[in-house]
Amino acid sequence: MTEEFNRHRAENLLAIADQFTKVGKVTDVKGFGSGNINDTFLVTLDSSKEQHFVLQRINTQVFRQPKLIMQNMRTFTEHVHKRLQHTPLNRRWEVPRVLLTKNAQDHCQDADGSFWRAISFIEGSQSFDTMRDRSQAKEIGYALGMFHNLISDLPPEKLADTLQGFHITPLYLQHYEEVLAKTSSSPSELGGVKGKGEGGKGLNPLPLSPLPSPHPAFLGWQTTSASQSSEVNYCLQFVSDRQAFAHILENAKAEGKLPLRLMHGDPKINNVMFDTVTQQAVSVIDLDTVKPGLVHYDIGDCLRSGCNQAGEETENWESVHFDPDLCQGILQGYLSVAKAFLTENDYAYIYDGIRLIAFELGLRFFADYLAGNVYFKVKHPEHNLARAIVQFKLTESIESQETQIRNIIKDMK
Repeated sequence: MTEEFNRHRAENLLAIADQFTKVGKVTDVKGFGSGNINDTFLVTLDSSKEQHFVLQRINTQVFRQPKLIMQNMRTFTEHVHKRLQHTPLNRRWEVPRVLLTKNAQDHCQDADGSFWRAISFIEGSQSFDTMRDRSQAKEIGYALGMFHNLISDLPPEKLADTLQGFHITPLYLQHYEEVLAKTSSSPSELGGVKGKGEGGKGLNPLPLSPLPSPHPAFLGWQTTSASQSSEVNYCLQFVSDRQAFAHILENAKAEGKLPLRLMHGDPKINNVMFDTVTQQAVSVIDLDTVKPGLVHYDIGDCLRSGCNQAGEETENWESVHFDPDLCQGILQGYLSVAKAFLTENDYAYIYDGIRLIAFELGLRFFADYLAGNVYFKVKHPEHNLARAIVQFKLTESIESQETQIRNIIKDMK
């Protein structure tokens, strides 16, 4: 049965890939990358003109309007191709192209109703999951700056907002408060708080800041582990202390201090492609989340993911540290290109963007933990709690270096 299913699946993949083939014949289709939203495959062709392309099945549970995603991608990539033709760069830079089917559509659907699209493959390139050194940090910053620069003259209203509410911190705070209200009234819904003796993975005691006295929302909850009650309490207090701060960028946008632009939405390190020979950044991929927003969310997310070398999954919270040297490298690369379109107010809010995104992701992880782990995939019941603490510790590290980070930004203007 399994063998028959796999054979049927392989034949189905070949047939779908063939829909997008203009030259040559499909010789192989295999799984590609480590993305956890769309299903991605690398297609190999027996053609000297184009040897590979990327085939993807869009996750329509996440992206409920896949046709708008494709419309956005075509608008965005066509704009950038025109910009590059008009003013060529003095180094390699590529933008994935949307490939059309034989009947000139930007997608096709199979018998199951699945939504498929194809995009060009960036040949001779590779991506990395962690930052190697400052020179690589500079290239990652350059890549994000080039990405923003090439679309800085594309009006935001030309692209649909395909993920409404994405990276709008006050909305995540509102969701958190709704979840907290439910779990406070019904402690049993707290979603798997277990001690080591009851089959739970258990968490290490919090190693950094002293723990505050019990938060009012937490009083009366019974857990099986004193260390875990202190960890949950730490998160409750952490969020409570930063309620007003959550609004800082959205308030600046509402007051006209920060303009609405186009942003990538997910500019983490492994979405930057590097030339395998020169080791220079050559492309930014994963364009499904490109949408109207604030570039500060992108800057913050890039620095959040790049400057914490302990990684997002560590449970050794003592090792979580925001590296100012890597921060300087990323910003140096970014501002070398982005200074062409940034305003004085943009510079004023860069530090806030860096601090806010680490806080925002921690808030999302903690809210999901309280809700019973319904959004993020987890390996154990306390996984999202552990992830939240990593981001909150990273936020603390950023806050403790505010003067240094602001000086780095000021020195580059």
